Amino acid sequence: MSKCEVVITGVGLLTPLGNDTQSTWDNLILGKSGIGFLSDRYNLENYPCKVAGFVKNDQALINQVLSLKDQHKAGRFIHLGLVAAKQAIEDSGLSDAIPEQRDRFGSYMGIGIGGLGEIEHSVREYIAGGPKRVSPFTIPSLISNEAVGWASIKWNLQGPCAVIANACSSSSDALGLSFRAIRDGYADYMLAGGVESCAIPITVIGFGNMRALSTWTGDPAQASRPFDALRTGFVMAEGAAMLILERKDLAIKRGAKIYAEIVGYGATSDAHHITAIHPEGRGAINAVKMALNEAKINPEDVGYINAHGTGTRMNDIVETKVLKNVFGEHISPKNPRHTVISSTKSMTGHMLGATGAAEAIFCALALQKQILPPTINLENPDPECDLDYIPGYARDSRIGDSKINYAISNSFGFGGGNTVLVLRKN
Repeated sequence: MSKCEVVITGVGLLTPLGNDTQSTWDNLILGKSGIGFLSDRYNLENYPCKVAGFVKNDQALINQVLSLKDQHKAGRFIHLGLVAAKQAIEDSGLSDAIPEQRDRFGSYMGIGIGGLGEIEHSVREYIAGGPKRVSPFTIPSLISNEAVGWASIKWNLQGPCAVIANACSSSSDALGLSFRAIRDGYADYMLAGGVESCAIPITVIGFGNMRALSTWTGDPAQASRPFDALRTGFVMAEGAAMLILERKDLAIKRGAKIYAEIVGYGATSDAHHITAIHPEGRGAINAVKMALNEAKINPEDVGYINAHGTGTRMNDIVETKVLKNVFGEHISPKNPRHTVISSTKSMTGHMLGATGAAEAIFCALALQKQILPPTINLENPDPECDLDYIPGYARDSRIGDSKINYAISNSFGFGGGNTVLVLRKN
């Protein structure tokens, strides 16, 4: 059976940088940070982790997709996911030209944690007033698959629908599996992406006590510092990122705009540790190679890499090792045509289950616009992180002879999951 080509025809974003794709992208390219104080929303005055990234001024957008009555039935992560889904569907043009075969339109979403805030709230209600204080909508408001359930109901998506929970790789896997569903003939259209809203006290304390979170005490805009010697951990953030994936021939037939094509997906496990990445990047190396092999390209064909780049000490060092292993001399800054890298988490923070999909969108936009987002706060490079991470300012690849045709997005998660996507310029 012949394989179908798969393209991105719609995108939607809610991040600490903006409440839509354009504002998020504009601030990303300007090198702005969306990180603020955790105390803007929660009181953890005596706790060492002080910063987080929140989606702001979003209530009007939520009101457009859910009535006030329905908002009480769904957790915040569902609210954000539906807003981003609405943006992606409208951007694709499918809201005005819904396909007749609804069983050919599905949805896979990545959610790493889900409704932990709703669990926390319900437990407090139970302790305060007993069983009668616990809402009958507690379970539907917190279980992860309700995000894709609400979207499927709202837009009548009768194709394959599921949630993928694979820590930080969740939404990258949702995109990869959606890509394969279309490529292999199981669907024609997929709403794919991820959402997370768990920058809440219990999660901050949990990650903080395992010494994964940033303990930066200065300007919060400088807290997320991937590859910098002064990095102190990752910055927790919330957000949502949704994409419409579509069979390329159908997209062309209906005259859809195409952002980029997905051409490769690699997924492996370190099989090493419940939280730590393999020290030599064993699984990550294989995932990158697998994705490049499926895309039928060589390492030197890749112009830009959106790194996992969390700002934790070991992850940044190991990711650098991984890239050197796979790309060799082609990624060395001494090579005048070397592959360049950036970590957009330096501006968005780490949106956990949503971050892979957001970074795939950034790759698609970088290919479309030929502008590469920077890594901010990279002021004192770690000697063990010695590649070109586009420090400080965005880079225009249209200058000279440096146009990029391929970009990859890396996502590595707790439990050892490694996911890599390859995108091609349309």
